[in-house]
Amino acid sequence: MLSRSRLVVALLGMALLVGAAQGAALTESLKQGTPDLKSIGPLAFGPEGVLFIGDPQGAAIFAIDTGDTKSNKGGPFKVQALDEKVASMLGTDAKQLQINDLAVNPASGNAYLSVARGKGPTAAPVLVKVEPQGKVSEVPLKDVKFAKATLSNATTKQRQEAITHIAYAHGQVIVSGLSNEEFSSKLRTIPFPFAEASQGTAVEIFHGSHGKTETNSPIRTFVAYDINGEANLLAAYTCTPLVKVPLSQLKPGERVKGTTIAELGNRNRPLDMIVYKKGGKDYILIANNSRGLMKVNTDNIDKVAGITARVSDKAGLTYETIAGAKGIEQLDQLDKDHALVLVKTDSGSLDLQSMDLP
Repeated sequence: MLSRSRLVVALLGMALLVGAAQGAALTESLKQGTPDLKSIGPLAFGPEGVLFIGDPQGAAIFAIDTGDTKSNKGGPFKVQALDEKVASMLGTDAKQLQINDLAVNPASGNAYLSVARGKGPTAAPVLVKVEPQGKVSEVPLKDVKFAKATLSNATTKQRQEAITHIAYAHGQVIVSGLSNEEFSSKLRTIPFPFAEASQGTAVEIFHGSHGKTETNSPIRTFVAYDINGEANLLAAYTCTPLVKVPLSQLKPGERVKGTTIAELGNRNRPLDMIVYKKGGKDYILIANNSRGLMKVNTDNIDKVAGITARVSDKAGLTYETIAGAKGIEQLDQLDKDHALVLVKTDSGSLDLQSMDLP
């Protein structure tokens, strides 16, 4: 009979083997080749360094094996004039670049940027890796292990809105964006390893600032969050309803009505959001183009009444604006105590830096 200590060691060894096998199964589903990206937009990481890339112009999601699984968490980020460094590496001018998204690889701690080189729908897609020590490098998108899921019925009139945000949760890639259907706001769930992408679930919300039900407004950013043991998405829209949608209700071809749990003020646009824990409580942190960094209190998120009537400005869950956090254009969680932000400085350049979670 095994001693208790030997039994614990054996069980831990079995758990590590199972985890490694599961990770290997995910990357083994990817095939060597060159992904035919037409554009590069939203980013999200899954397990084992697998990066999901949204391609709005091609109406597709790509899974890329970055091979970046060795921890490189060597201190805080502080990369000044990142846009100029990226431009110099690519042999162009910073004015010819557009940084579309930022994602932290939880396996390594390195940051990844989706970069459009040039302007308009013909801009060349570039994937860039930034290490905490400041090293900037282009990630090859040729002869890599990858998989592709094509989105049916994606909007053609507002192609950039075909994919507005992506996230990996509960073994699925979740995609928000617009379709070409009458009720165009969609949430799609795609199992990973990739199966065929569903036609999506139409999402209806009540927009308190506008005082009406809407079905054609795209979700700008969202995050997965469990409420009383049930998996939900917390989704933010322009000017700025915050809505919860149970993940179990995202069924292909159906319509779901999200519950508006907050109106955070009009005339603004949410850019990114994360959920984190501090002092034993959960908070939502939202980067916003005109209201700075918003820290939303999740107290009573399971009990707050849904907003169903017009409100003059704010209602539902409350928030505070983080003093001094200005110019943030991209946001992701770096670790349990820090966020990583892309900040536009007074000079107009873009800095990448870590900050304490407030």
